[in-house]
Amino acid sequence: MSHLSYLQATVMGALQGVTELFPVSSLGHSLLVPAWIGGSWSALVTQQGAKGATPFLAFIVALHVATALALIAYQWRDWVQVLAGIGDLVKDRRIRTPRARLTALLIVATIPVGIIGLLLDKPLRHLFSHPLTAAIFLTVNGLVLLTVELLTRRARRGAHAAAVEPGEAATDYQNVGFAEATLIGSSQALALLPGISRSGVTISAGLLRGWSHERALHFAFLLATPVILAAGVLKVPELFGPEGKGIGGQVLVGFVVAFVAAYISARWLARFLRTRTLYPFVAYCLVAGVVSIVHFA
Repeated sequence: MSHLSYLQATVMGALQGVTELFPVSSLGHSLLVPAWIGGSWSALVTQQGAKGATPFLAFIVALHVATALALIAYQWRDWVQVLAGIGDLVKDRRIRTPRARLTALLIVATIPVGIIGLLLDKPLRHLFSHPLTAAIFLTVNGLVLLTVELLTRRARRGAHAAAVEPGEAATDYQNVGFAEATLIGSSQALALLPGISRSGVTISAGLLRGWSHERALHFAFLLATPVILAAGVLKVPELFGPEGKGIGGQVLVGFVVAFVAAYISARWLARFLRTRTLYPFVAYCLVAGVVSIVHFA
């Protein structure tokens, strides 16, 4: 990582900020884009430290943390309610308020993917961290999004009506069950496969439960934040050791770029899905995935 340039840090930061929130897989793009460019870019992905550590992965996780902080900034009102909900749960020892229910839903929805991530993240990373694999899973991601859109097409008009009138419907989780939230939260585990989008699978799971695009996106953003921050706590410290020596400025630049790109992307995507569907992302994943399969096969 000593050869990580400011240009590379900037490009990867922007790429992470956009692709983490768009349903197109940031992990898949962090493998595919350097591989497409080649040269020193491709070397970033493949190099390892003296103890077998992968400083590029730590750098990517740092960019993930930037996107999580951008989500907190974007959804700060929701996170104020979540923190207050923690206080309600501690004080009342049961769910008595809407904010306590939202907090409890996020907790039960996050626990399964946290456990799965701890157990399978490293084995899956070693098994599937290849551009061709990422291209295949990116294509699969597009097919999943397409299938979900087709399955939920009949209910879409009613879902959009509920999302925009009244405006608070998308953030009302009083009628959401814990089993439902756990199922949607557990779907994030599929994002351990490079090319499968975290936001894409959680939005899809919400749509299959009859949610509107707006509510599914809102819950997907809330679910992603604690998982990404937890990964950062585990992986980012590597950048403060010998493997991250000499790239502090580049990491900082990438972090800032990822934060700004993620914040803009969150606002744009939320507006987009109020009235539109995932079909543009379906087309992108299928085209980019198939072309990459042909290129790397």
